[in-house]
Order: sequence, then C-alpha cells, then structure tokens
Amino acid sequence: MRPRLLSSIAVVATAAVVLAGCGAGGDGSGDGSGSGSGSGGASASSTAIPVPAKDDALAAMVPASVSADGKIVVGTDASYAPNEFTAPDGTTVIGMDVDLGTAVAEKLGLKAEFQNSNFDGIIPGITGKRYELGMSSFTINDERVKSVDMVSYFSAGTSLAVAKGNPDGITGADALCGKAVGVQTGTVQAEDIVKRNTACTAAGKPAIAVTQLQAQSDVTLALASKRIVAMLADSPVVAYAVTTTEGALEVVGTPYDTAPYGIVLAKNQGDYAKAVQGAVQALIGDGTYAAILKKWNVDAGAIPTSEVKS
Repeated sequence: MRPRLLSSIAVVATAAVVLAGCGAGGDGSGDGSGSGSGSGGASASSTAIPVPAKDDALAAMVPASVSADGKIVVGTDASYAPNEFTAPDGTTVIGMDVDLGTAVAEKLGLKAEFQNSNFDGIIPGITGKRYELGMSSFTINDERVKSVDMVSYFSAGTSLAVAKGNPDGITGADALCGKAVGVQTGTVQAEDIVKRNTACTAAGKPAIAVTQLQAQSDVTLALASKRIVAMLADSPVVAYAVTTTEGALEVVGTPYDTAPYGIVLAKNQGDYAKAVQGAVQALIGDGTYAAILKKWNVDAGAIPTSEVKS
C-alpha cells in the first residue's frame, strides 16, 4: 500500500510486498467503497483486543444452516489494507474487518473462517450460498440491498491519492480530465470514475485514461511505480497506502461521498441479520469495537449504532 524508499525501484518493490493482499467494497467500493471518514494507519498497533463472550440470545437467532458446523464462512477480498489483506506469510488474512468479523462470530458462539475471493465474486457467492457472510469494505447502497441484506458497522468515504509532491498539479477529484487514474474493479470508485469521465467528454475536455485492476494493491502499486498519476479508493485504504509507502504517495483534498460499510448477508434467513446487527452493537457497547478500530488506526470511521439495511 512500505519503508522509506531510496529509489523508484525500491518504491515498487516495497509497495509490492506491502500490498500483497487487500479487499474492496464496491459495488463494491472498497468499496470497498467505500469511502471513509475513517483514516487508515501505517500498521496495526499493539492494542489488546478482548475476547467477546457468547451471547446465547443472539446465538439462538442464527439459522441452523449456518451454525451447525460451528463456523461462519466469510467471503473477503484480501487486497484492501488495512481493512482486509494478507499477512507476511502470504496466506493469512488479517485486518480491521477480519478482527471485527472474528469478534462478531465469537459473540454468536461461532468461529469465523475467512476465504479470499475476488471482490466482485463475493456478493454472488453470498446469494449462491458459497459464503455465509461477506465482509470486505462493502459500501451500503440501494443497488446492493436489492439482492442482499447489509448490517452497518463503519463509515468511510472516497479519497484521491497522487505521487508525493503532486507533480501533475491535480487539485481534486473534479480535476481528473485527461489524467491517468486507477481504481479497483467492482468498487464505488469504478462507478464514480465512469461518471466523471462522461462529464469530462460532455464538457469537451480530454477523457480520463482509466485503469481498472482486480486488486486494490495493484492499483496502489501502479501509482507508486508511476504507471498512473492518481487513484481513487476508500479513505482508510488511501491513508494506509500513504503511510506504508513512507512518503511515496500523498492525499489530495478531503474524503467525499462518505457512507457506511455493511456486512453482507443473504436475504430470507430469518433473524440472521438481526443476530449479526445485535453482535455488532454489543461489541460497540462493550468496547471491543473501539479496541479493534484503534488497533488499525481507523478510529475516525466509528459509528455509534449498527443497523440492518434490507
């Protein structure tokens, strides 16, 4: 998204190591889009995360089809640090969403099993019953809620990043006409850049040279290696990319289109969505939620109340 870089080659190499793995929300924004008011941190802190006690009443609301094997299978795109990405071993999925999803499962008396997936395959995986829950920085929007239920748990917005020093003099997201801009496929930013490009050409301005890549980590690497001049992504993700490349990138302006992230669930599953919402709210109440966000330096994205959107 890492250590002070001595040359452009070092920037690329470092970014590649650091970025090997995050997820997006998009229609998925990073949406995930996402978008966030929250800000990302350079790395996880040593904040201790309490182990949540099982809530029997909430656990009883989970469908037997989910709870029978003692686990919740969670779909995530591990290329969206600090929300979801892979550890240095290249396999273990870690991040804010992972810690929170694990705590939600524990509150329901279950274990969370995170499975790495392409972002745009997660919601189809939920509706097709491959996953029992989706947690990958998905921005809640009307289009998604048509096919799945969503439980809010965080607030984020879209941020714009450029190379350090802003050599192209980009003043904001409204000044991208004629620029090479990267976004992750399937995110709210991918939708946003299409609209911005249409506005550019309608106004007789040069089109945006859009690069869409499957993983957000690849988008960040493209910017660090100067194959593009700007990128749009969720605010915590952009902030994390800036800090972990130690000065190779910088943020322009402030986040826009702030909206909540949602845990994704299939429709028509009885009280399952209410159980998940209750677990999130319980974690907010007992301090576990705050500890997780503090660990990943995304405290600014905290919400006081979780809600079901269906």
